[in-house]
Amino acid sequence: MVKYFLGQSVLRSSWDQVFAAFWQRYPNPYSKHVLTEDIVHREVTPDQKLLSRRLLTKTNRMPRWAERLFPANVAHSVYILEDSIVDPQNQTMTTFTWNINHARLMVVEERCVYCVNSDNSGWTEIRREAWVSSSLFGVSRAVQEFGLARFKSNVTKTMKGFEYILAKLQGESPSKTLVETAKEAKEKAKETALAATEKAKDLASKAASKQQQQRQHFV
Repeated sequence: MVKYFLGQSVLRSSWDQVFAAFWQRYPNPYSKHVLTEDIVHREVTPDQKLLSRRLLTKTNRMPRWAERLFPANVAHSVYILEDSIVDPQNQTMTTFTWNINHARLMVVEERCVYCVNSDNSGWTEIRREAWVSSSLFGVSRAVQEFGLARFKSNVTKTMKGFEYILAKLQGESPSKTLVETAKEAKEKAKETALAATEKAKDLASKAASKQQQQRQHFV
């Protein structure tokens, strides 16, 4: 049995902008699990389509129950092949990705189609399909459930990373990550606490000075 995913997303940027950003997605603050990317093949067909194949290396932390099934020296990195077909005339880009190692544990195959949004020609629509399968006897269902949940989480990161790179390419300020926002909030809280402490010290000093003046007056 295979777990199937179907999703649709919209990027509020033109197809040309998304196409350009696609090749510059890494690195970004949301893709720290992507370690390397290499183009292993590229050609332009007679009908002016761009065909590419890339090899990506990503980290792949297994759940604890899965780690028990594999030797301790098993590589935690996943090698992923990505084939893409770009049709500039029709403004479509189709990508296919799949992992080439750890296939006994799990195989995740993904197909994405990038095209002009039907409601707004200045936006880009992404139709995403994925198939998660496992051949591990007895635990394949659990592995597939885990794989599907991780895939959905990575889709969210992918879209945030895309938006980040698009903002940079368009000369805008990318939205801050949660880590950056939390760090800023922490620093601001420290500054506020420090200012409050200094103000309290100042008030205490003034109160003490006033009490001393009152005592001297009575004396």
